[in-house]
Amino acid sequence: MILKQYYLGCLAHASYMIADENAGCAVVVDPQRDIDQYLDDARAADVEIRHVILTHFHADFVAGHLELRDRAGAVIGLGAKAEADYPFERLTDGSTLPIGRVRLKFLETPGHTPEGISILVFAPGAPDTPHAVLTGDTLFIGDVGRPDLMASIGVTAKELAGMLFRSLREKLLPLPDATLVYPAHGAGSMCGRNLSSETVSTMGEQRRYNYALQEMSEEDFIRIVTADQPEAPSYFGFDADLNRRERPVLDAALDRGLTSLTLEELLRRRNAGAQCVDTRDPADFAGAHLDGAINIGLDGKYATWAGTLLSREHPILIVAAPGRERESALRLGRIGLDHVVGYLAGGMRALEPRPDLVRRIARMTAAALAEMRSGSNPPIVVDVRTPAEHDAKHIDGSINIPLSNLEGRLEDFPKDRQVVIHCASGYRSSIAVSILRRNGYRDVSDLVGGFAAWEAEQGVPR
Repeated sequence: MILKQYYLGCLAHASYMIADENAGCAVVVDPQRDIDQYLDDARAADVEIRHVILTHFHADFVAGHLELRDRAGAVIGLGAKAEADYPFERLTDGSTLPIGRVRLKFLETPGHTPEGISILVFAPGAPDTPHAVLTGDTLFIGDVGRPDLMASIGVTAKELAGMLFRSLREKLLPLPDATLVYPAHGAGSMCGRNLSSETVSTMGEQRRYNYALQEMSEEDFIRIVTADQPEAPSYFGFDADLNRRERPVLDAALDRGLTSLTLEELLRRRNAGAQCVDTRDPADFAGAHLDGAINIGLDGKYATWAGTLLSREHPILIVAAPGRERESALRLGRIGLDHVVGYLAGGMRALEPRPDLVRRIARMTAAALAEMRSGSNPPIVVDVRTPAEHDAKHIDGSINIPLSNLEGRLEDFPKDRQVVIHCASGYRSSIAVSILRRNGYRDVSDLVGGFAAWEAEQGVPR
């Protein structure tokens, strides 16, 4: 038996292949949209991917079920409560699917979403004892799926939390302690509140250590799992809906997005309304960038912030470090931003003949900020971290405007005062400064190293 986990760190997403090599058949669960790794592994193991299953309609990425259907001929399987534009097999509670001598059994486990399922995996030779359970977003390592993401589709967070309480206690808690737990996400995912960095556990460990599985009333459970959930990125609803739809496959979007554009072509498209995203490191962006570009660096939470801040109505243009153009477009495609129309050939070197188009960002050290704050005309300090981060500790007198709310609060930024932007380390503040500069704010600086550098300057032990 093959049971392989594929972990995509940038989205904190786990997908799975289950196969019987002797029978030559396999199933893929919750695939990412770029599917070559599954096809390559199936070819190497001499197995055929006959089924692709989604444990639910994911909100934080576009799944690769249509890609596997089209390229491998896989039959799509969804929970019995699911509704989709494309043909699929309904997987009802208690139904089974043989994968050679491997047997899968499906459990309806709504709560994170109404159509959510979990999948029991029975290994050859042990038909009555589940070797593993793939829990989707119902049960994470150390946490459970948040119940508030689908509140806009006619079911409340409280109702989903009640479903989740019953799914955990009636379907998952009865499983043996030795059953391996394989969730669809790990630490960093916005689909839960406090996920572990571990990507596999056992039911016994979760029974002992997961707060949501401890003895409590349904009322207490609902109160706990609905409280203090972070704000969900704005693209989550878009992706959850896209996973229900018949849509173009990823290769078609990449073919368009990897069009090489001259500077003149890129400027023409930008002037016609396209948005330009610079995916380089914040320090490189500060040193020189194309006027009007937004900086969302590939080496941070690129997909989350791109999905939150980039418009789905206007075409996307990419400026990238040489060799990272495909990665820039691919990672947008993973969250359904398929409207990339090209990248700047040669990157920033293309601007050498046009220095009039090059802009730079002022970067201020913590020491310089401390000195300026003691002067007669101190700058306004804006903290673009989350309210929880700001409430925990912050620069005295700073204004908290979370990055996700920035464009809606531009009137809070005076154009006749110097403004210094900071986040935790400098990634989000670079995005914020680029947005302000694009909107005509010139006297804006980025605090180098963010709040961590400020604390070090103040002598705060870490």
